[in-house]
Amino acid sequence: MAKATNYDESNIQILEGLEAVRRRPGMYIGSTDERGLHHLVYEIVDNAVDEALAGYCKNIHVRLHNDGSVSVQDDGRGFPVGVHPKVGRPAVEVCLTVLHAGGKFGGGGYKVSGGLHGVGASVVNALSSHLQVNVYQDGKIYQQEYERGKVLYDLKVIGETDRTGTTIRFWPDVKTGENPEPGIFETGKFDFDTLRTRFREMAFLNKGIRITVKDERVEPALEKEYHYEGGIISFVEYLNKNKTCLFPQPIYIEGIKNSSTVEVALQWNDGYNESVFTFANNIHTPEGGTHLVGFRSALTRVINDYGRKNKILKDADANLTGEDVREGLTAIISVKLIEPQFEGQTKSKLGNSEIRPLVDSLVAERLTTVFEETPSIARVVLDKCISAARAREAARKARDLTRRKTVLESAALPGKLADCSERDPAKCEIFLVEGDSAGGSAKTGRDRHFQAILPLRGKILNVEKTRMDKVLANAEIKAMITAFGGGFGSEFDVSKLRYHRIVCMTDADVDGSHIRILLLTFFYRFMPKLIEEGYVYIAQPPLYKVTKGKTEKYVYSDGQLQAYLDQLGRDSKPDIQRYKGLGEMSAEQLWTTTMDPATRNMYKVTLKDAISADEMFTLLMGDQVEPRREFIEQNAKLVADLDI
Repeated sequence: MAKATNYDESNIQILEGLEAVRRRPGMYIGSTDERGLHHLVYEIVDNAVDEALAGYCKNIHVRLHNDGSVSVQDDGRGFPVGVHPKVGRPAVEVCLTVLHAGGKFGGGGYKVSGGLHGVGASVVNALSSHLQVNVYQDGKIYQQEYERGKVLYDLKVIGETDRTGTTIRFWPDVKTGENPEPGIFETGKFDFDTLRTRFREMAFLNKGIRITVKDERVEPALEKEYHYEGGIISFVEYLNKNKTCLFPQPIYIEGIKNSSTVEVALQWNDGYNESVFTFANNIHTPEGGTHLVGFRSALTRVINDYGRKNKILKDADANLTGEDVREGLTAIISVKLIEPQFEGQTKSKLGNSEIRPLVDSLVAERLTTVFEETPSIARVVLDKCISAARAREAARKARDLTRRKTVLESAALPGKLADCSERDPAKCEIFLVEGDSAGGSAKTGRDRHFQAILPLRGKILNVEKTRMDKVLANAEIKAMITAFGGGFGSEFDVSKLRYHRIVCMTDADVDGSHIRILLLTFFYRFMPKLIEEGYVYIAQPPLYKVTKGKTEKYVYSDGQLQAYLDQLGRDSKPDIQRYKGLGEMSAEQLWTTTMDPATRNMYKVTLKDAISADEMFTLLMGDQVEPRREFIEQNAKLVADLDI
C-alpha cells in the first residue's frame, strides 16, 4: 500500500474571488446542464423582481440574442454606483464580483427577496465567459465588463439618459473545442418555452409587473408579454381555463402581519384532481411547508364547521377529510416574508413556523365570511365534498383488495404478471406491454433474472375524467398497483416499489401512443413520485428492419431510415420491413432491439414543471373538447408526416 503524502498547511487551498463558484458550480446553481443554464437567467430576473417588490420596478425585458447571450433590462433604481466604504470599489462591481454581497442582508435594501443566499448576480458573472452591466442612474449611463468574473476595466460613464434601471448581458461559459478555458456548461442553448413558462409564473405572482421575453434567434422573432393585474386570481383562472368551475370567480384572501404578506386564491371545479401550488417569495415550494399546512388545516375545519352548523352534514355523518375537501380544488398560496427559512438547498419546502398560524387564521376568517355571505357557493362546495367522501369510502374498499401484505407474497400478485427472480428493486424493471401477443414475445425474450412483464389488455381508463373509486375498480389499473407494490394516491410510498424501472412498451402507432399517454396520466395523477424520482421510462422499439444480403439493421425513425438508405446508395434495393406492432417481432428480435440493456434505446420521463404538466394533462385528457381541438389544429404541422 502506497504511503500517504504529507498533509500540512501547504495543502490548504484558499479560493479567491469567484474561483470557488467556477470550481464547484453545482453548489450554486444545482447542475451544469440545461437546468443550470436557465438558472442563470432566473437569478438576474429575480433581482429585477426584487426591485418590483420594493416598489421601484414595473417592466422587465429579457432577450435571447443571436450570439448566444441573454440580456435582462429593468426600470428599477439601478445598481448603486458609489464607492463601497469597506472595499473602496464601486458597489455595482462588489455585487458582481463578491459572494454574499448585496442589498438582501440586514433588511436595509430589500424587505422581501426571493434570493436566499445573496449570490445570484456574482454567480452568473463567475459562470459567464463575458458579462456587461449598464446602470442608468442620475442622468448617466455607467458601464463595466467582466471576463469569467474578473473585471476588465473600471466602471465608466458612457453616455447620458433620462431613465433608471439596470441592463445585464451575459454569455454563458460553454464547453467548446475552441474555448481555451475548460468551460462550465454542457450546452449554451436556451429554451424559449422553458423561460417564458417561468416568466408567466412570475408575472402571475407579482400583479402589475410586466415581463417581456423575446427570442431574436429565430426569424421572425418570437415575443411574449406577461402582465396580470389580477395576480394570483388570474393564475387560478388560467389553471382552470379548460375546466368547468363550480362558481364564477376565484375566492381571494389577502393579509399582512409583522411584515409578512399572505395571498391565497382558490376555486373548485367539477374534476377529481387537486391542483394546489405554493410559493414563498416567488419561489415555488413543491414540497409545501408551513404555509400549505396552515391552508389545509383552515380549509378542512371551515368546511366541516359550516356543514355541521347548517345541518348539511348530519350527526351520523363522519367529518370530511382533507382529501375530500380538496377534490377538484385549484389554489395558489403565495407568501412573502423578510427572512424565509427553506428546508434543503433546493428551497423546496418552507419552514417558517410563524407562517402556519397566519395562513390558517386568514383563510379561516375569509372563507367563513364568503360561505356565510354567499350560501350558494358554500352549498355547491359541500355537495362536491360529500360526494367525494362517498367515493373515498368506495375507493377504500377497492384499495383494500389491491394491497399486498409483504413484498415476497407472490400469491397476491396479478396472475398475468411474469415476475423476475431478483429481489433488489434497484436492479429490477417491469415492462408494461400492450396485448397478449407482444406480452408472449416479451416473456420469452426477457432476462428472467431482473425483467418482469405485465401484459395490459386494451386501453386503460382515462383517470383524468374518472373518480378514484372507478379508477380502482379497473382491472388493468389494479394489476399495476399490485405489481408495483408502492400503493396508490396519498398512501403511495416510493420506498416500497418492487421495480425502479417501469417501462411503457407499446406499439409504434397511434393506438400505442394513446395507451402510453393514458399510462402517463395515471402515473402523474396517482403516483407522481414515480415520475419525479425518475422511475418511468418509454421503450423505443424499431420502426423498420432493413435487410441487404446477409446484413440486417434496425432503424427507429423515418429519418434514420432515409439516412441509412443514403448510406447504402439509392441504386441498392434492400428489403424493408415495417413493424406495425410489437407482436410482429420474434422474442429474439424484441430482446435485441428493445429490451437488451446493451443495445436498447429508452427515454426517461422527467417532470420539468409541475404547473405546465398539470395544464397539459388537463388539456389533452380532460372533459373540454374545444381547447383540445384548437391545440391539435395549432400543432398538426408537427406530426404531418405521422404514419397512420
